[in-house]
Amino acid sequence: MSEIRQPSPRRGTNLPRMGDFNLTVILDAIRRSPAGLSRVELAHIVGLSPQTISNISRRLLDQDLIYEAGKEGTGPGKPRTMLKLKSSGMYAVGVHLDPAVTTCVVLDLVGAVVKHSRIKTPAGTDPGSVIDTIAAEIKQIIAASGVDPARIAGLGVAAPGPIDLEEGTVVDPPLLPGWDHVPLRDALAAATGLTTIVDKDVTSAAVAETWAGGPSGSGSFVFMYMGTGIGCGIVLNDEVVRGTSGNAGEIGHIIVDPDGPLCDCGTRGCIKASCIPQVLVAQAVAAGVLPGPLEAVTGPAIQESITALCAAADAGDPKAEAIIDRSAVLVARAVSTITNALDVDRVVFGGPFWTCLSRLYLARIPELVRELSDTRKIHEIDVVGTGVGEDVGAIGAACLVLEHALAPRSQRLLLDG
Repeated sequence: MSEIRQPSPRRGTNLPRMGDFNLTVILDAIRRSPAGLSRVELAHIVGLSPQTISNISRRLLDQDLIYEAGKEGTGPGKPRTMLKLKSSGMYAVGVHLDPAVTTCVVLDLVGAVVKHSRIKTPAGTDPGSVIDTIAAEIKQIIAASGVDPARIAGLGVAAPGPIDLEEGTVVDPPLLPGWDHVPLRDALAAATGLTTIVDKDVTSAAVAETWAGGPSGSGSFVFMYMGTGIGCGIVLNDEVVRGTSGNAGEIGHIIVDPDGPLCDCGTRGCIKASCIPQVLVAQAVAAGVLPGPLEAVTGPAIQESITALCAAADAGDPKAEAIIDRSAVLVARAVSTITNALDVDRVVFGGPFWTCLSRLYLARIPELVRELSDTRKIHEIDVVGTGVGEDVGAIGAACLVLEHALAPRSQRLLLDG
C-alpha cells in the first residue's frame, strides 16, 4: 500500500483585521489533529504569533467550540495544555436525495453521526410533495436527536447532478422525472427555517471522505460514487474540486466499451449505457437471473433489483456473477481513465449501492486499475471502500455546512469597504 501523506495545514496571517480567517485556520488545524494540539504546536503549524493563538483560543473556548483536554509533556519544561474540538459545540443536518432512497443525518462538530434516518424516495413527478416529505423528516430527526436547535449551523443537501449551485436548483437529474430546475435549496430553507446549502451528491461524498474518512480521505483521490448513477468526486491535495459550475465529476459519457450499446449521446459504450445499475438489472432480466420486466423504472425498484442481483452473485449464480464481473471490468476502465488524467494516490468507492457490489468489485478492480495505470512504475494507486460508511452522501451534505462554517476560505480575507 502506498504511503498516505498527511494533509497540509493552512497558514494564518498576522495582518490586522484577519480575525475570522485566522479563527477558521486554527479550527481547521485542530480538526485535522484528533489527538489535539497545544498552543505552541498551533503557533508552529499555522504561522501565527503566540499572542494571536492565545487570543483566538480564548474566543473559541468562550464560544464552546473547543475545550482544554488535559496536559501533555514528559520532558523538561512545563506540560502543555491540549486543545480539541468540542463535539457538542456545533451541529449540522445533512440530507442525501437519491432517486432510490433519501437519507438524513444529524452530525456533531467532530463529524460523528448523532441521529440517522432513511426512507424510500417518494415516487411520482411532483417535486413539491417530495420536498414536503424531506422537510418533515428533517424536523423529525432534529427532534429525535435531542440537539439544541440553536446549535445547528445549517442544512446541507446532496442531490444528483447536474445542479445549478448559484440558484440552488437541480437540473433534470435521471430517474427523478419532473425535477427540472427545481429550487431545492430555497424550498427546504423555507420549510425548515435552516440556512441551506445544496451540492452534488458525488461532491458531497468526497467532502465527507476528507472530513470523516480517516486515512482514505487525505491527499489526492477520486471518489467513485455508486448510486442509481455512477459519478466521480475529485480531491486534489486535500481540496475538493468542483469545477466552473460545480458539476465536476459527470463521467457518464466516458466510453468503456466501444462496441457496447448505443447511448442517448449518440456514441456507443458510455458508462451511462453500459454499467449503471439500471443497465445491469436489464441484463439480469434478459439472462433470467431476475424476474421481469420491471413494473416501473424507479429508483427504489432499481435498488431492490440490484440488491437481488448481487445476492444471486454472492450465492454463486454464474450468470449473476458474470454480469457483476463484466460491470467491474468496465468501471475499472473508467477509473483508469480518470486516475491517469489526474495522477491521484487512491480510488475510494462508496454510495448507496456500494455495499452490495463491494465484495466482487474489490476482488476485481484493484488489479485492473494497477495494470492500466500509466504511473504504475512510479507509485501505486490504492483502491478502497469508503471510510465513512453507507451514509456517505448525507454525512457529506452535513459536512458541507461544517466546511462552510469552519474551513479557511479566501473570501474571509476580503476587507469591508
